[in-house]
Amino acid sequence: MTDPRLTPFSGRVALQGWHPPADGAQVTTGTPMRAAAAISDLLRAPGGPRDRQVLRGAALTMIDQRDGYSFVQLQADGYCGWLRDTALAPDHPVTHRVRSRATHLYSRPDLKSPDTGALSMNAQVLITDQVGAFLRASCGGWVPVQHLAPLDHAEADPVAVAHMLLGTPYLWGGNSSGGIDCSGLVQVAFHACGQPCPADSDLQAKAFGPALPDGTRAQRGDLLFWRGHVALVCDADTILHANAHTMSVAYEGLRAALDRIAPDAPFLAHLRPPKGA
Repeated sequence: MTDPRLTPFSGRVALQGWHPPADGAQVTTGTPMRAAAAISDLLRAPGGPRDRQVLRGAALTMIDQRDGYSFVQLQADGYCGWLRDTALAPDHPVTHRVRSRATHLYSRPDLKSPDTGALSMNAQVLITDQVGAFLRASCGGWVPVQHLAPLDHAEADPVAVAHMLLGTPYLWGGNSSGGIDCSGLVQVAFHACGQPCPADSDLQAKAFGPALPDGTRAQRGDLLFWRGHVALVCDADTILHANAHTMSVAYEGLRAALDRIAPDAPFLAHLRPPKGA
């Protein structure tokens, strides 16, 4: 059975090369696009519930359109879902990503000028000019140079990246500094380090397996999986995770977390992603 999250088929139109196409399905080569809104909900169906979020500049392929929504597949992780048509823009080059927790777009290259919007960590923009300590983004506004990095720059430590989102409110399906869930935190952290990472915890467990033997001492950068939950290991005694217990990104003692979560969700695996994978 195919996983609908990773299946580029809207129910009536399939992306060319996806096999097997459904009987009677239309086939398309798709249209390269970019996410145009600062944050957009990726929906299970037009007007349906949120599965994930998409940040400005994300590359995607538009497969189908219906009722003001577009069915898309994200380039970064293959995730599929529906975005509002207004959240899409024609494909265009991008040069930089936001490396800080978040940043503002300013109307002028001046920190006292009015802000015109905000961008979250890992949003991607095209930079066209620099004046002093500000870079001009084609999406409309000036960004402090300290908050951006060229796309080919990778952070060194996913745990350090995740720490930057400490205190972010928990949001189911969230992928931004405005709200994030457990797998969103892991994906944001690994993507900032230039490492591929799926969107949901069950997909992450498959991508970063196999599991380490029982009793393996946890070390920084490891991932711990429960049913429906994932956490990053900070050290042998501490984890960092977006969780519904504190409703935030928070540190927690490893033993305390294992004891607290066990009654509701069994522990599944201890994994060690390759460094720089």
